[in-house]
This record gives sequence, C-alpha cells and structure tokens, in this order.
Amino acid sequence: MSPGPGTSRLKSGPQLCSAAELLERCRRGRIILIDDDVEILVAVTSLLELEGYACEPFSSGVDYLRQLEVPRSCPPPGGPSCVLLDVMMPDLDGLEAQRRLALLDDTPLLLMSGASGVQEAVTAFRAGALDFLIKPIEAETLFQAVEKALQVSRERLALRVRTQALTRKLAALTPREHDVAVRVARGKLNRVIGAELGLALRTVKLYRQRCLEKLEARSTADLIRILQEEGL
Repeated sequence: MSPGPGTSRLKSGPQLCSAAELLERCRRGRIILIDDDVEILVAVTSLLELEGYACEPFSSGVDYLRQLEVPRSCPPPGGPSCVLLDVMMPDLDGLEAQRRLALLDDTPLLLMSGASGVQEAVTAFRAGALDFLIKPIEAETLFQAVEKALQVSRERLALRVRTQALTRKLAALTPREHDVAVRVARGKLNRVIGAELGLALRTVKLYRQRCLEKLEARSTADLIRILQEEGL
C-alpha cells in the first residue's frame, strides 16, 4: 500500500483522536517520522502511538519540507518534538534533508538506516544528529533515542522561553538604565560608571537598583549573569 497522488502524509491514530487527547500526546512528545518505506512508517507510527506520543508520518523529506514552507493557519501544538529521518530515500536523502532542516529550526534530529556505512553516520553526527539508529530497530532502543531527543527539545524550548522573557524585560529599561546595565555587566564600579556617564554616585545606584528590579535579579552577581547571558 502506498500514498495516493498528492498524499504526503499518512493517516495515523492521533489525527483521529479527540483534540484533548492529541494535546496530551503532544505535551509528551511529537515525533515527525520520515521514511519512504510505507511498512516501516505504519509499524513505527503504531509503536510510538502505543507509547502515548503524537506521531506525524511523511513518505519523503521533500513532502515535509514543502509543508514547512506553507504558512500554518494555527501554530502547532505545544510540547517537545523531534524528527526521526531515514537516510536512504530516493527523492532527497536523509543527510541532505538534515542539512536543509537545520537551516529552518533547531528541532532535534535522529537518523536511521539499514544500509548506510560509517561515513554516513560520521557526517550525520558532525551535522548535529543526536543518534544514528540501525534498522531493524529494537523498540527499547527507539524509545530511548526518542526520549533523549525530546529531552533536548524540552531544554531548548525552556531556554527559548527564558530568552524571550529576558528580551521583554530588557526592553522595559530606559536608555539610561540600559547604559548603566551594560557597564554593570562589564564589571565596572559605580564611581567609574558615574564618571563615564556624567552621573552622581547616588544616581548610578538608583539606576542599578531599577535594573535589579526590572530584570528580577536577586543580587548584583545575578544581574551580571543575566546581562552577560544576553550578550551585553
């Protein structure tokens, strides 16, 4: 059995489940599965769904890349995600698909193959793949690799949220507070900051305190760490 003309994505269980169940599956983990072997797509999709994951199967990397280029009417469900990608595919091999996907986002990627050699694996790892699975893949090996990738995704999502929150907080600083913050991040003393900006010492201390409050820093050391993480 193979997808009909224009059918890039196979139908799977979670697409037919309730919105609440799909959301719960996505919170646990969303796996984008890409393989030109329909039997493997069906088998691996079923296996992942039985474990409670959301799985989106595609029959080629071209199909998945094409979908990413189309603006979505609504954002994808929240939660961690990863790509599980076959290496040996006719239209676009896995290594080239990996290269193209890396240009679009930082979704963790796992490669799998039954015929690739050491060189393909080395190339994949150098390009950022988290694992290279050899077919046939044992269920436990698959689950461990997927969970490892999803944990990386969780960490990246958390970092993104922290970075966005910090960006909003930095935007709340006045130009003068920002000037003081930059110098605090560089380890300069209040008297030096005052001399550089033409400010009284107590005024520098006031701006410094406002920076602490607006950036929700617990101490000067915490403020310096926050500012340095933002590259100031």
